[in-house]
Amino acid sequence: MGDSVNLTRKRLIVLLRYLYNMTDEDHPVSTPDLMEMLTENGIPTNRKTLMTDLEFLSDENSPYDIIEVRGKPNRYFWGSRTFEKSELNLLIDAVSSAKFITEKKSRKLIEKLESFVSVSQREELARRYAQNATVKAANEYIYYNIDIIQTAISQEHMIEFQYYEYNARKEQVLRGNGEVYRLSPYETFWNDGFYYVIGWSDKHQNISSFRIDRMKQVQELEEKSAQKPADWDGDEYNRKIFEMFRGKEAKVTLRCQNSLMKYVIDRFGKEVTTTIVDEGHFLAIVDVSLSPNFYSWIFRFNGGIRIVAPTSVKEDYKAMIERTLEEGF
Repeated sequence: MGDSVNLTRKRLIVLLRYLYNMTDEDHPVSTPDLMEMLTENGIPTNRKTLMTDLEFLSDENSPYDIIEVRGKPNRYFWGSRTFEKSELNLLIDAVSSAKFITEKKSRKLIEKLESFVSVSQREELARRYAQNATVKAANEYIYYNIDIIQTAISQEHMIEFQYYEYNARKEQVLRGNGEVYRLSPYETFWNDGFYYVIGWSDKHQNISSFRIDRMKQVQELEEKSAQKPADWDGDEYNRKIFEMFRGKEAKVTLRCQNSLMKYVIDRFGKEVTTTIVDEGHFLAIVDVSLSPNFYSWIFRFNGGIRIVAPTSVKEDYKAMIERTLEEGF
């Protein structure tokens, strides 16, 4: 009796694993194929027993979505899954474009995501990753850094860390000869493919941002962190700073071609103040950090977006372009 029960359990487990890994709506499997598969796995069976198993697994009360396609012979495949293929495509695109995740970690994440679909669909997802892969970070401790930082935020504790950059030989060099930074972390955010932590910096005595993949020896301290300002708005900070380049904040008026409205909304949000100028242009009034990042964003539109006011910002932009041209020749 015991051997019979164990054999039934083994048969059901092997059957479920095969249906999950090898089938989908485009790749159903026939009853003869299933019988052959079971025999190859050392589980001889007959058609009647197999049909009983399949009826049990596809019963409406079963937790498994085994779909039967009637025919001669009948075919079966695993139906709904935790993630649809379209959802996994989005997740894989996100992992592929995330510069803060190393190549090694990216591949492991992709493999885990691929495990939610059949073998045939995994091959398609793997090709998608290969096509979309981007430049990746080198810090393999990124996951641990994020976990430590998130824990410190939830516990309202300070963190300390070292921060590295690259020299002309592409070698990692610790900033400040290995100086240890102390930060009261407020929150983390993702910007242009990189992951950042924002908080109050003891060294700078202001709110600062650090790329998490550039942080080393991250440790949570027992010391309580500084309190956020009462009017703190992380989204607003992220929008104004445009990555790590800090500059003086200003209200700037931009003259934009109508076709570029989508880029203005992408950058400043749908609530940005705009006014129609003529049939081809509109004005946008935006609060920005006057940084190289902001000016380079203006430059990319080749005159389609122009700074109208204030005059000082127009002059700074013009001077930056002139310096760039002089240094380039």
